[in-house]
Amino acid sequence: MKKILVTGANSYIGTSFKSWVSQYPNEYIVETLSVRDNRWKEGTFKEYDVIFHTAAIVHVKENNSDQYYKINRDLTIELAEKAKKEGVKQFIFLSTMGVYGTETGHIKNTTVPVPKTPYAKSKYEAEQLLEKLRDHNFRISILRPPIVYGKNCPGNYSRLATLALKAPFFPNTVNARSMIYIDNLSEFLRLLIKYEVDGLFFPQNKDYISSTKLVKSIADAHGKPLRVTSIINWAIILGLKRSETFRKVFGSLVYDRELPGSPGTLLNNKRLDYETVSFKESVMSTEGRE
Repeated sequence: MKKILVTGANSYIGTSFKSWVSQYPNEYIVETLSVRDNRWKEGTFKEYDVIFHTAAIVHVKENNSDQYYKINRDLTIELAEKAKKEGVKQFIFLSTMGVYGTETGHIKNTTVPVPKTPYAKSKYEAEQLLEKLRDHNFRISILRPPIVYGKNCPGNYSRLATLALKAPFFPNTVNARSMIYIDNLSEFLRLLIKYEVDGLFFPQNKDYISSTKLVKSIADAHGKPLRVTSIINWAIILGLKRSETFRKVFGSLVYDRELPGSPGTLLNNKRLDYETVSFKESVMSTEGRE
């Protein structure tokens, strides 16, 4: 029986993970902890095998950017130091694909992180400090997931979903994106905990997805006709050169399939397979149309 503490009482990924492992009541106990104030310092972590740290600040006002470092970096290290001191065996840190500082590209094991935003910089600095705490008794597992999607998930997916339901047509793009469905991510986390593995991981769905396929799948899930056209592709090509927003929507950004934690790679000498449903089924579920 593994006892797991998730920091971030209202975290989408944390609460989804807790719900996912509830189907294994004899293997995992999951509790949540708010770290919005300092009361967590008065408690103990001695009863836990794993800390899954999801609490973070994603958006703050520009003139208050030091909050990124106080929460995403400093709080992370305080929690990890306390966990190590009190005998927790594994600390899982939820980082971001944003540490690479790019809207497009093919990220490989040789790609050097160059974070550009305070959010990404604070996450990357936390990663580096966590590495110093790792030893054979205290495993550090760092995840850099791509776009996470699922029912009621905030973020870029919801913006595309809105577009899919409003637009009469959509460009026929040939780009590719790494994404991960929330249940797939939760299952990956479960395996990470089950096998007590540490390291840097890049979980993603088995297949890359184009923006056109994603938007068309969302429209199909709602029975909405959406015409796909190549007529305005010239405008997309121009936009990719000039606009960050265009690059985020229509550019290609993928993790190499050989990176640790990708489907098919090895985890504890076992071939990873954590894709719980097909892409089509995951969109149906995300859109509440299962």
